[in-house]
Amino acid sequence: MSAPIGPAFSVQDIPFSYAGSWFGISPVTAEKTYAEHLHLVSHQSGLHAVLRFVPMRAGTPVEATVSAGPAQLTWDAAQGRIELAYETTDTVRLRGQGLGLAIRAAHATLTSFSGTYFYQDPVDDTYVFTDYGTGRRYRVTVLTGRVTAVGTETLGTGERGVTTDGDEPWEIAIEEFDSARPAYRAGRTFDEVVKAAEGEFAAFVDAVAPWRTTQTPAAELAAYVLWSASVRPAGFVTRPAVLMSKHWMDKVWSWDHCFNALALADGLPDLAWHQFRIVFDHQDETGALPDSITHSEVLYNFVKPPIHGWALRQLRQRLPHLDTAELTATYQAMVRWTTFWLDTRRRPGAHLAHYQHGNDSGWDNATTFDPQRLVQSADLAAFLVLQLRELADLAQLLGRGSDAAYWTATAGQIRTAMLDLLWDGDRFVTRSATSGTTWTSDSLLDLMAVILGDDLPAAVRDVLAERIRAHLTAFGPATELPTSPRYEADGYWRGPIWAPSTILVEDGLRRAGHTDLADDISARFRALCERSGFAENFDALTGAGLRDRAYTWTASAYLLLCAAHVTRAEASSAHR
Repeated sequence: MSAPIGPAFSVQDIPFSYAGSWFGISPVTAEKTYAEHLHLVSHQSGLHAVLRFVPMRAGTPVEATVSAGPAQLTWDAAQGRIELAYETTDTVRLRGQGLGLAIRAAHATLTSFSGTYFYQDPVDDTYVFTDYGTGRRYRVTVLTGRVTAVGTETLGTGERGVTTDGDEPWEIAIEEFDSARPAYRAGRTFDEVVKAAEGEFAAFVDAVAPWRTTQTPAAELAAYVLWSASVRPAGFVTRPAVLMSKHWMDKVWSWDHCFNALALADGLPDLAWHQFRIVFDHQDETGALPDSITHSEVLYNFVKPPIHGWALRQLRQRLPHLDTAELTATYQAMVRWTTFWLDTRRRPGAHLAHYQHGNDSGWDNATTFDPQRLVQSADLAAFLVLQLRELADLAQLLGRGSDAAYWTATAGQIRTAMLDLLWDGDRFVTRSATSGTTWTSDSLLDLMAVILGDDLPAAVRDVLAERIRAHLTAFGPATELPTSPRYEADGYWRGPIWAPSTILVEDGLRRAGHTDLADDISARFRALCERSGFAENFDALTGAGLRDRAYTWTASAYLLLCAAHVTRAEASSAHR
């Protein structure tokens, strides 16, 4: 029995999964909830722990050490070993020697609306769990060895499942499917299944991180976070998609997807383009994008910031294969998204658009929003200016000269209003969308207009750079000034370091001419990920990973910064 190949990781932090699968193997059974044993956790119809896995010997649970790599997960104990690998997106194979495995319904109670029913199918003698939470079935087929069953056809509360006999080598397959399918037949050996998965992951890594060296030690693990968090189209997910996580943040939010698209663009252009376009598949009649998409739910109660022009400009540079029809469809979708902000988020006669809540900005609880929630802010104005300029370029490319002139003029009007109404000579202020009163905060959000780069006056660029420098800790830019009385170590957007703010600040500073500061921020964040993994966010003072520990936009940010750093280093070396 071979050891896992590829970057090792802890399943406490990163689920063991497979590109395209809707389930993973993880102890995380709900938000911030860690079970004692590993579970099969599905993300169809929400996050649902379906099956529990307990290593056994002679009818007694056994303490086992769990290890994982991209293609194989193992339980090791003195008595023996169990291995698990994905054969396809909906099927895993398990085998063991010296240890048995108890496979149980995760929830003991079955009601008319919840829980898991379990039976032995008289058609082929397989064992089937049918789960109310996911609305799917989970079939256990015995390939070799013996199993015993408990709780078949049991109603109410009771233990349900099978246990493999560890006295002799055994192997089983577990499938997730809808209602029925032909009997399972093993077309490959277990070792061949592992080898195939290794090859698929290796091809993915070579595509998204061909530049990796010993100087980018977390690149393969970052690639695994992206690869394993992807799902095939199903439900409201209309394209192959990279979820934010296969923990509890199992959605696509309408700005997160941009960072994943950029990280995939150079090596996997089709998958990257699907990431960018997926949210536009659910654009509503006003042009608004949904707040988030997941298998069984599309939410519109908030939106996310219009960073799509910023992202599209970079994607077009990386995806030269985009044809006129695709660019035209994207232009029309972007027009509708931009018009949503211009028509429904501006008071009559106003040039500046407004957020209705911190959630609209992506910085849900940033201190910028403490005084009021309906606000005009410099970050929103800057994003719209970039988006309008991208629309102008696209319109020109598509032969729509009058459109291009309109978008250019509108961008100029918003930029002028931003500087006239929100720049007080020393910093950007936030302005009430209703009363016009202004205030300042110690949030990094107030400095995000740096994304305009050299489109800002030189004096403004310099002030923003110095204020950003004050936010730097050893690990990167804190989202709240660390000396602020409202700083919170685990305060979401009130202190921790986040990947998207880091990427946007680094890019804006670089285009503003503050390359040394941009280089410093890139180096600190790369080192942070190499030290603390790919968490949703990080304690700005200690560097500890916080919240969801397998977040794809963090992995994407690391890959983007590494790729750019390697490219700059190679260019510098070539010029010596």
